[in-house]
Amino acid sequence: MSTTLRSALADEMRSAAQALGALAAGERLDYALEQAEHDHDLAPASRPVVRDLAYSATRVLGLCQALARGLNMREPAAPVAALQWLALSQLIAPQRHPATIVNQAVRAARADPQTEGAAGFINATLRAFLRSPAALLDAARRHPEARWNHPDWWLDVLRIDYPNAWQAITESADWHPPLTLRVNRRRIALADYVARLEAQGYTCRVVGPAAVIVEPAGSVLALPGWAEGLVSVQDEGAQRAALWLDLQDGQRVLDACAAPGGKSAHILEEAAVHLTALDLKPRRLERVREGLERLGLAGTLLCGDAATPRRWWDRVPFDRILVDAPCTASGIVRRAPDSRWLRRRGDLTTLAAAQTRIIDALWPLLKPGGKLLYATCSVFRAEGQDIIESFLKRHKDARELALPGGSHAAVRTDSLGPGFQLLPTSMPSEDHDGFFYCLIEKRRP
Repeated sequence: MSTTLRSALADEMRSAAQALGALAAGERLDYALEQAEHDHDLAPASRPVVRDLAYSATRVLGLCQALARGLNMREPAAPVAALQWLALSQLIAPQRHPATIVNQAVRAARADPQTEGAAGFINATLRAFLRSPAALLDAARRHPEARWNHPDWWLDVLRIDYPNAWQAITESADWHPPLTLRVNRRRIALADYVARLEAQGYTCRVVGPAAVIVEPAGSVLALPGWAEGLVSVQDEGAQRAALWLDLQDGQRVLDACAAPGGKSAHILEEAAVHLTALDLKPRRLERVREGLERLGLAGTLLCGDAATPRRWWDRVPFDRILVDAPCTASGIVRRAPDSRWLRRRGDLTTLAAAQTRIIDALWPLLKPGGKLLYATCSVFRAEGQDIIESFLKRHKDARELALPGGSHAAVRTDSLGPGFQLLPTSMPSEDHDGFFYCLIEKRRP
């Protein structure tokens, strides 16, 4: 099949709807898209279109589901519902003629044995929406989950944690994340790499010591020096982890919960340290290995549970520990829009317990005088301030250190607890996701 021609839009919609249905059943969207690509013989040029269709629908999934409830006399089968949501997402903010969207959705339904019997249902409900879209949208948006495209429990937590900012945080999920690069300053100066980008027609915006946002956001494989390891993709907020670890050559450093490996690579780019990258799953650890190899970096990769170091630790203490703890990903919803739909309210309690186990288990591995940086890509207090506040009470040999620099897009949580909360922002001077950081030093005896 030609690499320049696309498959029919109906086939692209069918593939994207399969991924959306898998998301509704609890599958991560990136994995679901990989499976959909495997299941459908689409032209390579259609793959980014399918991803855009699926991600666009995910960003407005709450609204689409509410619209569907208003249109449907009965609840359709799961594959039919997913196709209906996908088509509605395209009709809400159409980039194609509405008649084309309806026609192609019906064709997609007829092409699949699971949905062919519902082609008439798809046609009727989509046309019903087009007869009075404004009224139907207004009615759907009376429900908070549809108005804000977040689960009700998620909105409840944000209102409590950020009574004056929860709306802005929620709206940030609608922003399409920029292509932010981390320049490997061991190989090339930031200014020199920016010059190379601009020479090739890119527009650049420097937002950090090694961070540059580039437009247009095309394939990273086409970036100058990508194959040679001059640059990686990493959000500017995530890049602060390695910068705030206070790294020095020769240190022994642990990156716990290291996959997919962006922070591990950045640590090695910042200083000639002895890095141990730990992760629980071999498949995820392989991604760390691949990333380091492309960048020409080397570290020790270990497969193990950060909460049970007795099974993998060699009893030699670390100078620095990065605890990039598993979390709800509530700070990176614009980049991972499926995260809000995959989580449940009880996950906050489960994850907070895991975060506590991990940081308590790793604390004894730190040298006296050493520093541990606790990080989550979350904006929920339960995964940030609450974890560290409790930790500091339990460990009298721990003290919080000030983080270098500041940000008007950050919240220094003096009144709420320890740590430094970055909120998602897309201001010209700063464009990053939401992260919580806290730097802790182990007191000397």
